[in-house]
Amino acid sequence: MPNYGAWDGGSNRKRVQRIMREHGIQGAHRRHRRSLTRPDKKTRPAPDLIGRDFHADAPGTKLVGDITCLPTAEGWLYLACWLDLATREVVGYAMADHHRASLVVDALKMAHGRAALTPGCIAHSDRGSEYTSAEFRLTTGELELRQSCGRTGSCFDNAAAESFWALLKEEIGTRLWPDRATARADVFAFIETFYSRRRLRKHKIFGYLTPAETRQRHQHALTA
Repeated sequence: MPNYGAWDGGSNRKRVQRIMREHGIQGAHRRHRRSLTRPDKKTRPAPDLIGRDFHADAPGTKLVGDITCLPTAEGWLYLACWLDLATREVVGYAMADHHRASLVVDALKMAHGRAALTPGCIAHSDRGSEYTSAEFRLTTGELELRQSCGRTGSCFDNAAAESFWALLKEEIGTRLWPDRATARADVFAFIETFYSRRRLRKHKIFGYLTPAETRQRHQHALTA
């Protein structure tokens, strides 16, 4: 292993750069996150009903949603998800080559069908145009959900969803997929196989459980 010696400024910096080039090593750097939040200035956003309280006592009462984009050789693949804050389970998701309102609506309808959402369940998101659209608002009304929006440009108002994106991209590890079909398959496997059924997280009452096990414990407690 090379002996780099004491750091003494420019000469050592150039030596390290030369050694890295010789060995094909690239330094790690932080990638800028491509924000998809585009507020619709013509519509009035819904109020923030959760106030950064990312806790729920029972499943089907609080959801957080967001959109991210995954790079492929064919172009971006957009992924919309809804997480249940009581279990942190991904209860609804959708993927497409666009991020129009229909993408988040499809994911929300999946969540409603899979998670037995209670009337008045909060659906929290950022103020992106997808979530302030008439189509999304109409859907939340039809499904008897209450829409909630954080502030524009504040990742902390939707921190639970942001944390999930970071985990997904870290665990999958792929920086560029060869096509959208491969990216879709990897996302499906991550959500349905690893995240929901194998990844443990600490619940303040039930202890270390997967999201799916946490939902089952809640159901058993409700039945009892």
